[in-house]
Amino acid sequence: MSHGITLRTVAYDHPDAAKLDAQVQIEYQERYQGEGDATFLDPAMFVPPNGLYLLAYDASDSPVASGAWRRQDHGEEGYSDGDAEIKRMYVVPGARGLGLARRILAVLEDDARAAGRGRMVLETGDQQPEAIALYGSSGYTLSEKFGHYRFHDSSRCMTKPLRP
Repeated sequence: MSHGITLRTVAYDHPDAAKLDAQVQIEYQERYQGEGDATFLDPAMFVPPNGLYLLAYDASDSPVASGAWRRQDHGEEGYSDGDAEIKRMYVVPGARGLGLARRILAVLEDDARAAGRGRMVLETGDQQPEAIALYGSSGYTLSEKFGHYRFHDSSRCMTKPLRP
């Protein structure tokens, strides 16, 4: 169901993206006792074909959800060649339950696959049960830890192959 929602590709530093990023940081701080996501992100990381940043807009043209992927290859944080890492999946509280995260996730997976990426990877946390449930029901499985928070007990890493 679309509910008048449109998805648009934007830059990571677009004002609407910054607005939703600020909101998700507040949510992280509430869920993780004062800590936001300290992962380094640069707008260039989300420029196709090495990534994609999406915003969902409602019928009144307000941004209500975000999601992105960025290219990751073998490196010091435990990624594998061909990885596409999901970042900044977020739905504003008033738009939750409409299937927006699942819709964005599907577009991100399709785009990463088209860009030649072989596996989607993500890092979430134990205080985000909704995210863990979404990813689990979308074919993601728990994996060895990677990324910025790989040494944190609360970190949960998940992967999904993009190729058969």
